[in-house]
Amino acid sequence: MYTISNRLKLVSIILMVVGALGVGYSFMSSNKSFEEVEHMLAEESHHGDGHGETASHGEAHGNDHDTAESHGSAHGEVDEHTKHVEHVMHAVHKRPWAAFYIAAFFFMMIALGVLAFYAIQYAAQAGWSPLVLRVMEGITAYLLPGALIVLFIAALSHFIGHNSIFVWMDPEVVAEDKLIQGKTGWLNVWGFIIRGLVFIGGWSLYRYFSRKFSIAQDNADDNKNFKKTFRISAAFLVFFIYTESMMSWDWIMSVDPHWFSTLFGWYVFAGMMVCGVTTIALITLYLKGKGLLPKVNDSHLHDLAKFMFAFSIFWTYLWFSQFMLIWYSNIPEEVTYFITRIEDYKLPFFGMLAMNFVFPLLLLMNSDYKRVPWFVVMAGIVILAGHYIDVFNMIMPATVGDQWYIGVPEICSMLFFAGLFIFIVFTALTKAPLEPKRNPFIKESEHFHY
Repeated sequence: MYTISNRLKLVSIILMVVGALGVGYSFMSSNKSFEEVEHMLAEESHHGDGHGETASHGEAHGNDHDTAESHGSAHGEVDEHTKHVEHVMHAVHKRPWAAFYIAAFFFMMIALGVLAFYAIQYAAQAGWSPLVLRVMEGITAYLLPGALIVLFIAALSHFIGHNSIFVWMDPEVVAEDKLIQGKTGWLNVWGFIIRGLVFIGGWSLYRYFSRKFSIAQDNADDNKNFKKTFRISAAFLVFFIYTESMMSWDWIMSVDPHWFSTLFGWYVFAGMMVCGVTTIALITLYLKGKGLLPKVNDSHLHDLAKFMFAFSIFWTYLWFSQFMLIWYSNIPEEVTYFITRIEDYKLPFFGMLAMNFVFPLLLLMNSDYKRVPWFVVMAGIVILAGHYIDVFNMIMPATVGDQWYIGVPEICSMLFFAGLFIFIVFTALTKAPLEPKRNPFIKESEHFHY
């Protein structure tokens, strides 16, 4: 039986405390007034435009027509300045909400991806994976609290955060936007919350019963519990593929309510599967390094790394399909999504493409490298970082616009949820033996060789 070490508990608690303090500071410091933001912008510019007054002084004695034009120009400049300050002020207010939401969604999608991968193992009656099924069960323990936190942040951003994440939740915006008005049958606050609870309820019920049958199978005299898990896994995968798509529309795509993509649900699915399998590999290697999974061999590691590679290629295929079709068709309602990200988010946009495609392609193509633990760990860290930036690219442009950078809100949000994830997952791993005893494929898994 695995026992979480005091050191790991301490690390997770420190991460949560430091993250919570940083997030709290970010929320408090984001409540800046118009004058404070204006002063902040003035300091950033170092008063570089002050000499303009001298240059225009000689024009003050011109004719009345010129004077009228200059007054009009001055008013235009004031209006532009006011709009710019208001834009930055709104971005400053929204940034902590967006950063907290991104980190919450990122760790939730890891757990959801692992749950889907776990169900696939049972539905396919895979013989290689029983030795790592308990690792998957431990990771999926985070799904219920993690998903509820995501939904809670989204709802809270409407009720007390002045619609900081989803613009369609703002009645004033909807009243002036005919396109959003046409989507209010789906995009409304209570529909959003109810659908979210249905998604979370279905996922959590499957996780509860599959875990229950898995543990019961350890002490059973037959394979009835395994067969029950097989049946509910097949049914869950049908439920999952529908609800995952709807979840991706609600929780991610609707931050840009004018934009849509028929591939988006699959795109998010590919990302969560990459992150899920990568996390399984990293935790398995950690436990094996502690001597707790002695029967896991380099062939199991090879298969996990192979799935990391395969889902990275699948993600790239979907990214390119979505990008190429929209860019080539050049329909204004669609292409603006990518124009915004390429112009204002050039580094994270192309950087995450290199991290999520080029890096795994070069590192994990070779079959021998997939068996080297430190090599898989290095690739896994880069892949997880790359997919965090992918979620960052999906949320930030629609919330803070071009006023982005990675600082205290982003880093501390990640620290908080990383600590929470580690604490919940490794605590769940202590609740049952790490090796299933009566799984009908356990011997095949023990002698698995690729």
